[in-house]
Order: sequence, then C-alpha cells, then structure tokens
Amino acid sequence: MRCWVLWALLLPAMTRAVDQPRDARSDFGRLIVTQFVSAPFPHPARAQGHTWSGKFFPADQHYQDSTVALFIPRGFRGGRTVDAVVHFHGWGNHVARVLREHRLIEQFAASGRNAVLIVPQGPRDASDSFGGKLEEEGGFRRFMDEALRVLQGGPERRALRKASWGRIILSGHSGGYRVIACILDRGGLTDRVREVWLFDGLYARSDSFARWFRNPATRFINLYTEDGGTKDDTDALMAELRREGVPFFAGNDPDVTTAQLREHRLLFLFTAVNHHNVVHTHEAFRRFSETSCLGKVSRRRAALKR
Repeated sequence: MRCWVLWALLLPAMTRAVDQPRDARSDFGRLIVTQFVSAPFPHPARAQGHTWSGKFFPADQHYQDSTVALFIPRGFRGGRTVDAVVHFHGWGNHVARVLREHRLIEQFAASGRNAVLIVPQGPRDASDSFGGKLEEEGGFRRFMDEALRVLQGGPERRALRKASWGRIILSGHSGGYRVIACILDRGGLTDRVREVWLFDGLYARSDSFARWFRNPATRFINLYTEDGGTKDDTDALMAELRREGVPFFAGNDPDVTTAQLREHRLLFLFTAVNHHNVVHTHEAFRRFSETSCLGKVSRRRAALKR
C-alpha cells in the first residue's frame, strides 16, 4: 500500500475530532491518529483566542484540536523501554499538512530507527508558538504517559505491556522551539531527553537549551537560515560558547558529513534552504535520525511483515 493510500485513509480523521484511534498501514509502517486528553490544546490561556500583529485567531478554529499522530515503523521492536522522537510544528500549520509536506513519515522510515515518531497538534494554522498544556509543570510527562497507553492498546501491546520511555528526542520547526524549551525546563522527563533538533527555530530561550546541553550525554543540532529570524540568536549562542571554551561544530548543511553528525555533540548548521522547507529539502530529518542515539529497526522483522 503506497503512502498516498495511507493519507486517503487518515486525512479525514486528522481534520476533525474522533472518539477512537484511527490507524492505517503502509509500506512504511503503521500510523495512528487520535485525540489526547493531555494534548497541548484546548487550554484556558487560549479560551478566548489569540491576536498576533493585529490578526485574531478564534479559539474554536485554532485552539480546540487535540490531535496527535503516532507512527510505528515497519520492523519496530518493543521491549522494556521505548524510544521516541517528538516533533513540534511551527506557525500556520497542522498535523496532516506537516506530515505530508515535510515528509516526516517517509524520512523517519528511511532512517531505519527503532523508535516511535509522535507529532502533536500545536496552535492550528495560527501565528502562535504557545505550547498549551505541554508548557505546564509535568505536562510533557503526562503527554508521554498517555502516548504509551495508546501504544499499549495496539498490536504492540504484548511487547510493550511493561514498557517505559527510554531515550527521547525533541524536534521542532520554527515556533516549535518554545514548547521544547518549556519541556526541558519543567516537562518532567528532562533526564530522558537525549537530543534536541531545531529546524530554524532558535528565536529565544537559548538559556534553556544551554542549561540542558551542559549534560555531556546530550546532542544539540541547530539548523538555521540567513533570513528566517534565527541567525542573530544563533550567532550569540556560538559566541558565548567560544568565550566559555565549549567545543562545537559549525558548518554548512547539507555539506556536513554523516561522520561529522555522529562525532559532534553540539552542531550549528547553516542552510541556504527557505525557512519553510528546512525539514525536508535535503532530508535533514532523516539524516539527523540516522546519526542519532536511537537503535536500528529489525530488518528481518520488517521483511517478515511484508
């Protein structure tokens, strides 16, 4: 079954509330689309909507969607711990579009990582970086607990019956940086977060990221552009690290090699790609996944499932 068939099955469920999880299979794996109680929205802080630069975003259109998509790649192996990549979209987007246009499922499946990809709905099609319930104390832990319960209710339930979360990677495009910073500060699972990837998203909160990556067991990748609004903060953070004598890698994407991505713990990568296309144009999401701390899927299991 090709990916377009998967979208045809699940896109209707991703544009409205559903009572039960919807899932479909493809050559890539299994995609679940459901609603979470612990999802970022709705949230009291946006009960009256939100205004940005003179434009009003009413709550009923932009802050009522509790959709979460979970993708389990073909060949996935369950166990006592489960690894995850949690991706946060930026302004003016929603789950169905970001999966489709940024090719997250295709890239993650191609990386061959034995982990679950989770994509929650943020402010839907709004100019807003607010992370809703995931900005609250322990909010991310509650979200991930609910995600694990969803997985334990599916075909993987036997293998995941006694599982807990293992390594977690937080990935964010553009305005997705803010919720990641809040998760690192007070989300409740900071000790499990091994990597952070920012796709042209370092607009602020550099101190939150810097506090977190003082842990030598972490990896931080900041992909930035000339005109996306992140260059000044990126230059300032690199200058601070130089003053402190903290080593890091600075280079151009996609010239950075697989070996360099694996070798270095702090990476600042400049790209000439347009801000809206940084996640997928050079398959940065796949390359970051391939070189991450995550283990590989079982190719034998994947072949048996075909």
